[in-house]
Amino acid sequence: MKLEGRVALVTGASQGIGRACAQALAREGATVAVAARNREKLDQLVGEIAATGDKAVAFVMDVADEEHVKSAIKSVLAQFGKIDILINNAGITRDQLVMRMKRADWDAVLNTNLTSAYLCIQQVIGSMLKQRWGRIVNITSVFGQIGQAGQANYAASKAGLIGLTMAMAREVASRNITCNAVAPGFIETSMTAALSEEFKQSAVKNIPLGRVGSPEEVASAVRFLASDEASYITGHVLNVNGGLLMG
Repeated sequence: MKLEGRVALVTGASQGIGRACAQALAREGATVAVAARNREKLDQLVGEIAATGDKAVAFVMDVADEEHVKSAIKSVLAQFGKIDILINNAGITRDQLVMRMKRADWDAVLNTNLTSAYLCIQQVIGSMLKQRWGRIVNITSVFGQIGQAGQANYAASKAGLIGLTMAMAREVASRNITCNAVAPGFIETSMTAALSEEFKQSAVKNIPLGRVGSPEEVASAVRFLASDEASYITGHVLNVNGGLLMG
């Protein structure tokens, strides 16, 4: 139980990668605050984690709403007294070619994927600084590294997360707080399920391992970066992409 005694906050925890991260952290002994907009899915997740003897509590949070973020994290801190680990996972897509992309779709993706990470970090960093220990893991994407046609907003938000990760790593390193990113490639989630079968098959041809990844494989990387085993790693982007991006 490498994370016993730690309190972790996972955003976008109701499904996909966020859900798998919450389960992985709980299995390692962390008490996990699971946050998302969907109360029903959160309660189901909490029930599943509790059934295995681990601990999780649901907090409804809309990461695109600054006041909602502040109030939800305040509630987490009030209940547990601290937040040791922050996993910024919440994300959306609003795909369209730039020439047709509406400003509202640009703003929605940047607010949800990037600004929310800044807001969450700002709210939890005081707790980490006080105890001189913390782990921040931002979930970025291979498309934040190589770009993707029709996803200018998504790629920009994920590239921004990488810059935020490195800036934060420098800001808080002296207080024994690390900040890293995990960059998934093609992972089997509801987000990738919306892609056409033709696109998926074409994508798999470019993956050396010859398959898409699972949320659990991403969660394993997140769990490692959240642990003491990764104490000398900060400002790093850990690629979990089957070899899609090398170099």
